[in-house]
Amino acid sequence: MEPKIIFEDEWLLVVDKPSGMVVNKCETQKGGGTLEDWLEENKIGIGVERNGIVHRLDKETSGLLVVAKDQAMMDQLQAAFKERRVQKEYLALVHGKVSPSEGEINAPITRNPFNRKRFGVFVGGRESVTSYKTEKNWGNDYTLVRVWPKTGRTHQIRVHFKYLNYPLVADEQYGGRKTARKDRRWCPRLWLQAVGLSLTHPQTKQKMQWQTEIAADLKESLECLNGAKNN
Repeated sequence: MEPKIIFEDEWLLVVDKPSGMVVNKCETQKGGGTLEDWLEENKIGIGVERNGIVHRLDKETSGLLVVAKDQAMMDQLQAAFKERRVQKEYLALVHGKVSPSEGEINAPITRNPFNRKRFGVFVGGRESVTSYKTEKNWGNDYTLVRVWPKTGRTHQIRVHFKYLNYPLVADEQYGGRKTARKDRRWCPRLWLQAVGLSLTHPQTKQKMQWQTEIAADLKESLECLNGAKNN
């Protein structure tokens, strides 16, 4: 299981991370296999803070990530993310028929005081803004949404749609284990993918845009839904 290189030049790298790959090394991830390990093996980002990993995706989330090859590029990309000059685009499959069909979720997120492994919408949390647009409905049961997070809070998309009572499909943390177990009969993992990334290249000043296709396992789950509705 390795990331797919989407773009590379002498300053930065854009990869498509597969589901199941942890981004950063941690004590709970034994035996390697993280994106950080892969970068070290390929001598990318050596000597750079966090091996050049500018932003993260959850283990089950697949999709696009940008990596800096030197510290100067790392600093510039971190500033671009902080100043919201990087646009990220996701596809998510959620429970229910999302209404309104497009809009913006503006609700503060912070760590859940009752469960430190989870995050939630709480008064006093950090500003968190997510724009979305419906791509397709399956009756009142499921909605495929295209999502543009304007801020970068941990679990932001998952938390925001849970807050609106549209939890993501197969999300054990925020959708409930019982529901997630039912989902995983036809969807193998959390239905969330980072499909688009755009930024102004800090070195060349060119506007760069990258897209990736829906991962095969997620595409198969949509085919299952389409088949179920046609039967």
